[in-house]
Amino acid sequence: MTGSLPTTIIVEGLVVVAYALWKRKPVGRILLASILVNILTQSILWVVLNLFFARYLSALLISEFFIWLIESAFLRFFPGTQLGWKESILLSLVMNLSSFGLGWFLPV
Repeated sequence: MTGSLPTTIIVEGLVVVAYALWKRKPVGRILLASILVNILTQSILWVVLNLFFARYLSALLISEFFIWLIESAFLRFFPGTQLGWKESILLSLVMNLSSFGLGWFLPV
């Protein structure tokens, strides 16, 4: 987990910064929300993957789906992000696809 968390935060942070600047949203608040929720969801992910190691791929895909939902809600309700549901769902999806896609090709 320790190796993937900084990579996830950097990759998803770049997505957040680009999105926030493009849509003129508060960069700092969305970035802070992203970092905090990633610490939580990465911890949950690694517990699930260790518990269900025999079914690693299934556990990973199911976990990623729920992580996307959790992160969407967190981005939506974190104070000061100024994100609606549609924005938070889309942003979380792009964040997670970016980090998942890159992570798939990196040795962990």
